[in-house]
Amino acid sequence: MRHRFFFVLKKLLRMALLLLGVSIVTFTLMCASPLDPLATNVGQVALGSMSPEQVEKLEAYWGVNTPPVERYLGWLGSVLQGDFGTSLLYRQPVLAIIGERLGNSIWVLAFAWVFSGLLGMALGVLAGVFRGRLPDRCIRGYCLLISSTPAFWLALLLLLIFSVWLGWLPIGLSVPIGVESSAVSLMDRLRHAILPALTLSITGVANIAMHTREKMVDVLESDAILFAKARGESLPSIVWRHGLRGVALPAITLQFASISEIIGGSVLVEQVFSYPGLGQAAVTAGLGSDLPLLLGITVITAAIVFAGNLAADLLYGVVDPKIRRGAARE
Repeated sequence: MRHRFFFVLKKLLRMALLLLGVSIVTFTLMCASPLDPLATNVGQVALGSMSPEQVEKLEAYWGVNTPPVERYLGWLGSVLQGDFGTSLLYRQPVLAIIGERLGNSIWVLAFAWVFSGLLGMALGVLAGVFRGRLPDRCIRGYCLLISSTPAFWLALLLLLIFSVWLGWLPIGLSVPIGVESSAVSLMDRLRHAILPALTLSITGVANIAMHTREKMVDVLESDAILFAKARGESLPSIVWRHGLRGVALPAITLQFASISEIIGGSVLVEQVFSYPGLGQAAVTAGLGSDLPLLLGITVITAAIVFAGNLAADLLYGVVDPKIRRGAARE
């Protein structure tokens, strides 16, 4: 128990350092951006008609003339006190905006993460069991095709088929147009989240399926499986008792590692479907030079990814007792 505590503490310290590094890189890239916050958000024509005093106030608001180091240290000090600042575009607390947008995105991200993991593992196991045969060739062909397909192109294709041609699903947004928020039902939100979640699920299957297939092939070619076959065990029994146990750890690693891929893919997918989630907010903040909002989104999404990796490390000991006992002896 003591070892687990220090293990988690070490991971958390490493996570804090990584988050610090992510924030520094994000801040540096934003400062190096060629976009002029005043020209982007106010307009060059409007700036030309303003008085020097008005321009000076705008420059102070957007922090144009503030030294970068001073701006970053000021932001970091506020974050350490639990304040991520105020969005320059929305004029609302950053955490409030992130909470609202994350509440919209959670339907899409959670469904895509669970569905792509289950389907990818099932297809990988099936391809590994039928290695070299028709099911394996079909699954590998599908994975190669999907892995080379851009997420935004697949989103446009699904939008064209299910929304434009068939009319089964909404064409975009997260709620019906013209309906008050109090009148929006859970079913309405789910219907609007189907196409974005389906797009992320399809694109996330390929990596998990191909890695699971290779691990299943290695397990089925091991001496333990040959001995099980010699004892007369059936193929379903071998896959259930030995195969799934052998691919469990790699599957956990891939499943939690896919969190970063799904969050990254949601940026493009939410733009296609005009879905007001966290990915669309990140694009708006980047193009609008909203530094506090972009830093907040980047740090919080990075923390979610790191937390997923920590959860995977902790689950290793649950799935495989050998890892837990080996860690306890260290």
